Amino acid sequence: MNLTDITLTYPDGATRLIALHQVSLQVPKGSLTAVVGPSGSGKSSLLAVAATLITPDAGTVTIDGVSTTGMTCGELTELRRHRIGIVFQQPNLLPSLTAAEQLQAMAQIGGRKPRTARDRALELLDAVGLADEADRRPHQLSGGQRQRVNIARALMNDPTVLLVDEPTSALDHQRGAAVIDLITRLTHQQATATVLVTHDRAHLTAVDRIAEVHDGRLRLPTPTR
Repeated sequence: MNLTDITLTYPDGATRLIALHQVSLQVPKGSLTAVVGPSGSGKSSLLAVAATLITPDAGTVTIDGVSTTGMTCGELTELRRHRIGIVFQQPNLLPSLTAAEQLQAMAQIGGRKPRTARDRALELLDAVGLADEADRRPHQLSGGQRQRVNIARALMNDPTVLLVDEPTSALDHQRGAAVIDLITRLTHQQATATVLVTHDRAHLTAVDRIAEVHDGRLRLPTPTR
């Protein structure tokens, strides 16, 4: 995934507020880049642009070698459906569905056949350590387990890009560290280009690079190992 010279502004009275200023970021497949910075620095805006949920004022977003410039809303929806996995801050699981059914619902949207969808769902739940919880509903799972279902669901349609928004905000230190370790491992196993937005640096020792956003400007990513 490549973001090239991204500039994004929002209306602010008679003027416009700069959320991102000429931001460029390249995230290779199989690597995890953490984006950190204070509240209001532009982290969420960067993630929304990368997810094609917001069109920037200027610059180019390239997903799996495909530029999104000029795409219609329908084409962007298809791109997100098949190439982008998004892990939202809150899992927002459907209360009536089991863990496996949460994933199967995503697969049906992506056009996967029911039998293969079930097999893939069980495979991913096993990968996130929830093989024995496949038939449990959200109220029967802990907060950390719900977040793991959230991550598995984002990987259901085999995306090439994985975007993760503050996955540890509602978790204690131990569970937060486990979730970051899980995302790192799955990034390498699934060969996704992963961007993780977080305000918490405590769990980032295993990520590949850390990029800092301040006042809409991105400092070049630095390797952690």
